[in-house]
Amino acid sequence: MGGPDAYTLRARIGERVARDSLLAPFERLLRRRALLARLRRRRIVAEHGSLRAFADDHERFGVHRSADGWVLREWAPNATSVHLIGPFSGWQRRPEFAFARGAEGVFELQLPAVALAHGTRFRLHVTFPGGGGERIPACARRVVLDEGAGSWNAEVWAPAQAYRWRNPPPQSRGRPLLVYEAHVGMAQEAARVGSFDEFRRNTLPRVRAAGYDAVQLMGLAEHPYYASFGYQVTSFFAVSSRFGTPDDLKALVDEAHGMGLRVFVDLVHSHFAKNEVEGIARLDGSLDQYGFDGPRGEHPAWGSRCFDYRKHEVQRFLLSNCRFWLEEFRVDGFRFDGVTSMLYTHHGLEHVFGDYAEFFDENVDEHALVYLTLANELVHSVAPQATTIAEDVSGMPGLALPRECGGAGFDYRFAMGVADEWIRLVKDVPDEQWSMQKLWYELTNRRRDERTISYAESHDQALVGDQALIFRLIGEAIYDKMSVLRQDLRVDRGVALHKLIRLLTLLTAGDGYLNFMGNEFGHPEWIDFPRQGNDWSYAHARRQWSLVDDELLRYRHLQAFDRALLEVACAYGVPDGRDEFLLTSDERRHVLAFLRGELLVAVNLHPTASYDALPIPAAPGCYEVVLDSDEVPFGGHGRQDPAALHATFADRIQRHFLYLPLPARTALVLRAVGP
Repeated sequence: MGGPDAYTLRARIGERVARDSLLAPFERLLRRRALLARLRRRRIVAEHGSLRAFADDHERFGVHRSADGWVLREWAPNATSVHLIGPFSGWQRRPEFAFARGAEGVFELQLPAVALAHGTRFRLHVTFPGGGGERIPACARRVVLDEGAGSWNAEVWAPAQAYRWRNPPPQSRGRPLLVYEAHVGMAQEAARVGSFDEFRRNTLPRVRAAGYDAVQLMGLAEHPYYASFGYQVTSFFAVSSRFGTPDDLKALVDEAHGMGLRVFVDLVHSHFAKNEVEGIARLDGSLDQYGFDGPRGEHPAWGSRCFDYRKHEVQRFLLSNCRFWLEEFRVDGFRFDGVTSMLYTHHGLEHVFGDYAEFFDENVDEHALVYLTLANELVHSVAPQATTIAEDVSGMPGLALPRECGGAGFDYRFAMGVADEWIRLVKDVPDEQWSMQKLWYELTNRRRDERTISYAESHDQALVGDQALIFRLIGEAIYDKMSVLRQDLRVDRGVALHKLIRLLTLLTAGDGYLNFMGNEFGHPEWIDFPRQGNDWSYAHARRQWSLVDDELLRYRHLQAFDRALLEVACAYGVPDGRDEFLLTSDERRHVLAFLRGELLVAVNLHPTASYDALPIPAAPGCYEVVLDSDEVPFGGHGRQDPAALHATFADRIQRHFLYLPLPARTALVLRAVGP
């Protein structure tokens, strides 16, 4: 795959500026950034032949079978010696297990076949100026916890038989993209860590039945501190052993593909854990091997280390990690976590990003932007059908534009402001004071030339210290008032708004929609992983599926509505990237109505006022209801005839209106069926 030439870049960037005049003062900077990525790519291709060939750390480093035994390599430029230690050496340094230092700080050890076997545990002992210590190899494929000693060791992963794949990856269905965000360890109901096998058998069928077409898995790379939710990574090439083996994950991906589900990995290339024995923080004794030495190497909010994206070896390590997940586990793409933190030296902390100048000032790490551009090209060259998603709160223009026009090449970016607005409204603003115009602006505020994914809430909104939307809406009544055999005004309000929030989010989304595991049925509690502060409890690190399976509880109503909403979205291709058209934004009545593709959507957010004949501007004709949030299976009151047709009427100046019955806190989705 060739890169764009300078003339093409100039022309396409000029077209971008013509579409967005606010970029005009920064056109030269846009060209310079595109040139940086182009030059970096040119150097890599000149030296290695292709990006894919460059991204080979996982093939060169770690432990691998050779023609006559084993070969181990480690990049440790600051090290003075490296030894392999394990049960074969009595966990002591011995001369026959000493690595030889080669060029560019690469150490190598060759061993006969009998020296190691599948499952052999080991570490490296690294010495360096001023000290030394035990380390886990940077590209270890398997890292396991010794429960008795409380320590982590690398493990040779070389099974006699390679995993035999059964199902080809499903082709991208195109729009809409409906993503189910999930965490394997907390996907089971028991108060413990779940496994890949349990997720494959029990959770994947729920995802498929719920109507989603992709599952996004969190916390896959090894992380010793479980409460980090997988975001304090120590071993980037090792699947977390607390969930099972690499082959267990392959079976999960294989099964998902057989169900027609694509699998995305939550990829953490924004920082790495400080752990020195288990991780890469001081693998060769230096702080600047993979990150920065000094204050810039410390992430002030996350307590972790920051990658130095300027470095040739760091770019190679991270690009190799992208290729590894695609080829080894056949995943279908990535959500790149913490992109804002990568892009800015201030990591986006305490920044509102209200001015375009902040996207182009001295706080932007242009080397991180170059890395992300290269990563997207690599991903799409290794797996052309793969999907990449940027988690960026700053709104930097161009992240989800092709590199041919100076973009970073992501397929999608998250519309993160939508979830923030819902939390703000539910938490701080009484229903009767919700502004329809402000809500409409936040729901539709996105870059129209970049594909976006919206969500009402992700895992972020329910982490410890926060609450899921349903809990904010209902409060403690969720514990004893969710029975279908009783009525409670708080529960009625919460159920109704939970449905409307999701309907508005999905039907105004740009190109995709995301939901976190369990939120589709209003999982009642926050997420809190076992830690010292909660006496190492798993009570909130699980999903209570029995709640939605219970016919006497109202959670099933929310799930039924979510399923019906997704069916409508799939049937009518929404969201599809097309613009929505606002019909009514009525502050007094608390009504929003809009067109999206073939659908006309009318939502009454008023807490008490119901309307018998609400006038909604519409093209002349008859309309049928395709979704009514007030239906009894959705926990509503069934106040409308689902088979009724609604005809438009013209006023004196030939404007056409639908006169819709719309009870308080309900929505209708309609489509035209004829004149």
